[in-house]
Amino acid sequence: MDKLKVGLQYWIPQRALTELLGKLASAKAGRLTTAVIRWFIKRYRVDMSEALHADPSYYETFNEFFTRELRDGVRPMAQDASGLVHPADGAVSQFGYINDGKLIQAKGHNFSAQELLGGDATLAAEFQDGDFATIYLSPSDYHRVHMPCAGTLRQMIYIPGDLFSVNPLTAQNVPNLFARNERVVCIFDTEYGPMAQVLVGATIVGSIEVVWGGTITPPRGNSVHRWDYPASGDKAIHLDKGAEMGRFKLGSTVINLFAKEQIEFDDTMRSGVQTRMGTAYAHTRHSAH
Repeated sequence: MDKLKVGLQYWIPQRALTELLGKLASAKAGRLTTAVIRWFIKRYRVDMSEALHADPSYYETFNEFFTRELRDGVRPMAQDASGLVHPADGAVSQFGYINDGKLIQAKGHNFSAQELLGGDATLAAEFQDGDFATIYLSPSDYHRVHMPCAGTLRQMIYIPGDLFSVNPLTAQNVPNLFARNERVVCIFDTEYGPMAQVLVGATIVGSIEVVWGGTITPPRGNSVHRWDYPASGDKAIHLDKGAEMGRFKLGSTVINLFAKEQIEFDDTMRSGVQTRMGTAYAHTRHSAH
């Protein structure tokens, strides 16, 4: 059955299916929309007590529900000044060192940092022998993505690609998954050196958005696009630790890359462990514990 689930993904019209479901998720269908939201909450055991608006009928579209805002105080921010925090609710897929330019995808599967970052060898070199963490967002999770540390945006890269599912089963069976799926790469300059926050698209992910630029995809292109941003001045984009930076309309994966010897993961980090946005997951090397 697992082989069938993976094999079908090579045959289904990924883009057409994703675009169709994206349109349906943005439709204002009244009672039908509310019924679908109620079914989804029950099916995936979504904890609506955390939502700013807990009543499913509040949301005019499925996308509004899926990118719902949380109540103040339900994701308190770790206060350690030297610490980094989880950027999203989800589960740790993999984490560790970037060895020989490679990141671990799953047991027996690695992928290239250079490919992940759109083929830019100079950019990938900034993360040579650094550290990475991959967080998988399930359908039941909160789907806004936040900053693990304060940073100033240097560059954003849209990279077209496939739209395979990114669930654990697919990660274990589709080679090069995160470097072949559509993705939006955001490069920030931080007190920990350069930091990449990569938002990976997936089957039926209707949209990837960022707070400074709105919807980046769709429309889905066929070529890499890069946007450069100033380091200072009125047009510089600086985001504080814990600030929202983007969101998924239907779930996916976030990958963080850090430069060599800049951060050390906390003892709480384990593959498969549940993450909560705002909780500590790493510290600077000189203060790690």
